[in-house]
Formats: sequence, C-alpha cells, structure tokens
Amino acid sequence: MNVKLYNQPLEQIGADLTLEFVTAKALESHPHHALLTQAGFKAEQEQLCALHEHRLLVCGIDKEMSDELYRSAMACALKSAMNYAYSSLKCAQYTPERFRALVEGAVLGSYTFESYKSEPKPSKLIEVIFSNENNDGSSNAIDTLEAILNQTLIIAKATNFVRNLVNQTPYDMTPQGMAVTADSLAKSNNLECTILDVNGLEAENMNAMLAVGRASTNPPRLIHLAYKPKNPRKVITLVGKGLTYDSGGLSLKAAASMVTMKMDKAGACAVMGIIKAVSELKLDIEVHALIGAVENMIGGNAYKPDDVLRAKNGKTIEVRNTDAEGRLVLADVLGYAQEYVKADYIFDYATLTGACMVALGPYTTGVMGHNEALKQEWLNAAKQSGEYCGNLPFNRHLKKLIKSDLADVCNVSSKPYGGAITAALFLDNFIDEEMKEKWVHFDIAGSAYTESAWDVHTYGGTGAGVRMSMEWLLNLK
Repeated sequence: MNVKLYNQPLEQIGADLTLEFVTAKALESHPHHALLTQAGFKAEQEQLCALHEHRLLVCGIDKEMSDELYRSAMACALKSAMNYAYSSLKCAQYTPERFRALVEGAVLGSYTFESYKSEPKPSKLIEVIFSNENNDGSSNAIDTLEAILNQTLIIAKATNFVRNLVNQTPYDMTPQGMAVTADSLAKSNNLECTILDVNGLEAENMNAMLAVGRASTNPPRLIHLAYKPKNPRKVITLVGKGLTYDSGGLSLKAAASMVTMKMDKAGACAVMGIIKAVSELKLDIEVHALIGAVENMIGGNAYKPDDVLRAKNGKTIEVRNTDAEGRLVLADVLGYAQEYVKADYIFDYATLTGACMVALGPYTTGVMGHNEALKQEWLNAAKQSGEYCGNLPFNRHLKKLIKSDLADVCNVSSKPYGGAITAALFLDNFIDEEMKEKWVHFDIAGSAYTESAWDVHTYGGTGAGVRMSMEWLLNLK
C-alpha cells in the first residue's frame, strides 16, 4: 500500500474514495445524517457505512478517540475499502498526535499474505492519501507530518517484513533459509553478518543448541547481524529464538499443537525486523541481533529426556522434556552474545511458553526480568506503540522448581504452575551477573501469531515486538 501526504485541503486532493471518522455526537450534525441513519449507522466503534453515490466511506469511532481506536478503525476501514473497486482513498488529518496511528492502521491493516495462493487476488486499492488539513478545517505543519510519516512507514514496513518471515512454511524457512534471509538483509541494509554452521557451533561449545537440532536434516545456524554507526550512544543486544519448526522432539506434541509451529521462529524474525528498522532510521545506537535458528525433530539420534547437556557458559542442564527446547537454544545464544558483545542492555524475544498465554491471554507479551524500573519502561513503550504487554514477576520460590538433583538446572519445572516465569528463571542461569539488571525477557508466544483477525492483524504472524522495541529505542537516553 502506497501512503502519501499532500500539503493540500482534502477537497482539492483527487481520489476515488473519501474516508471520514465520525463519533456519535458528530453524526447528529453530519451533512449525510439522514442517509446514514436510514442505513442504520450509529457511529459505533469501527462500524462502517459506504455511501457510494457520494464516494464516501464513514467509519464510527468512540468518543474517547485514542491512538488505539484510530489505529484499529483505520485498519478496519482499509480492509473494507480493499474489497471495493476504488484505486485510491483520501483522509483528512485528525491532529498530528493521531497521524502515526492512522498511518500504522493503513499499512498494517492492509497487509495480506498470498504467497502460497495459486491465484492471488490483489486489491485494486493501491494508494492512501492524507491531507495536512484537520477535519475541523485547521492545518498542521507539513514538515512535522512528513517526519512522522517517514518514521512510521519504516517501522510499519519492518513489522510487515516480520509477518512475511513468520508466515513462511517450515519447508521454505529452514535454519539455512533464515541464514540466507539474514545475509540478504545485511547486504541491503549495510549490516555486518556472521553465520556459524555446525562446525562453528561445536567450536563455540554450544552443545545445548546442537542437541536440539541433532535429529533434523536441516542443521542449525547461529546468525549475528550488527548495525554499527559511528560513535554510538549505547550498545544493545537482541536475541531471538528461531525454531523454524518444533515437533516437540521425542516429547512429541499433540497433533493439534503441531499446526502453526512455523510461528516458533517469531522471536528471531522480530529481532531481524528491529535491526532493519534501526538501520533504515539511522539511529545512533549500535544494535546486535543474534538468532539461534534450529529445527526440533525426531529421529534415532534425537536428544532425549534424561540427557544432561553442557551449555556454552559451562552450566549443565537436565532434560526432562524435549519440547522445552527454545530455552536450551537461547541458553547458548545468550552465552555467545555476552561473550562477543559488551552491551549496555540485552533483550531476548521468544515464543517460549503456552503458559504465558494462560497467564495473559492470546494478545499480550509477557515481560520478565530483575530490573523493575527497566521493565516499567518497556510496559510504557508497549502502551505507546499499540502493543499489549504484562509484567510477570519473579520470586525465589518459583526458582526452586527448576532445581535438578543431577545437573545445575532442569529445563522444566517440577510443578505445572507459573510456567512462563520458570522458563524465564531458567534463562536467568545464562545471564552474566553484571547483566542481570540490564536484561529483559519477552515471551511473545501469545502475541506473535493469530488465527483470527483482531485490531490491525490478519491471520498469521503479527510482527509482535517490533513496534514496542522501536518505541523504547527511539526514547532511549
């Protein structure tokens, strides 16, 4: 979808269709009040009414008129307009504060993924045009709006880039496929790219990650992308779980749970999307994105429950469930990241536990770590960005549940409670002491993929993590 901004009043802009947002109060004095009322339009949030004879699409919006409501309403309106035969749509501004939400709604709401359709059906709607004029006739500074537009387009397109990666099948997006994608991104965005194959992983003593990928015909890869501007203010490390497919290993998943497991790479895809946006915005922050790309399969050489693995940092792990594999991969990648990058902060993103969805529901990312102030910064950033996040607190009693009598730590809890937190506490064993207050873990198991449309999201990957991370990075002092 092409999104443009014109320094012209709305009536002077040529477009096939005009989009207008209307509250219940504004409906009373609307020029087409009689027609809208006759059509049953009450201006309820996201209620739509098309007056084709006037080339007008009216969308209801709640009197609160928040960013979230505008973003969602814009997405809803775009999805509807894409079913018509119009090629362009125009919309007036609703103050600069709402402009970002409208642009996000347009770009994210118009997203489609039809790569596997034999007969894709592209929409005729290809252009959305915004006026710098407000709906009340006042106007906004064009320079201010252009800056908002450029930044928002980069972040929204990076989010859609992540959605595309998540939606690719396990056959197409193997660990090697992920490495090829990363290398391509590095070349297009002037990033450094290092890729370790099995030999490289063995040389780095990344035995936990190697064990997870041992039974697959698609060998694992460690991917390290780096964006290094001159004189960076801060250095940030991002670590992503990249399970290109997860069968559960010998602790085999139920059949229904195996469907959608292509989404288990969403954390890895998110860190690629974040570094993509950072490099295109040319932020003065050094960012490292590290990915453990692995496929967890079954076979005669698969790792087993009762195995004891030695991670890169030397700690030993008792395996009691091979379906708790993502944390094993992250253990080694976190160790590698801290050895090779001296960062100010380290953040990891992973579709780690179904327990996070039990705790927070299917739309919300779980936020965990030791530093309460840092976690609150992320909760604030998520709220501003339009993503949902919830804090899941650590405590010393839950930590006892991953104690092992055979090894340093067990990869699953001894009790079926607080699973998202105990998974994060497992990862804590692989965070160096000096980084514990600078680390945050994001469990995106619920937020990274959806099988039913909501807000700006259609079926499939959502791009969870990109918008909130960019909000935090853009406000980093």
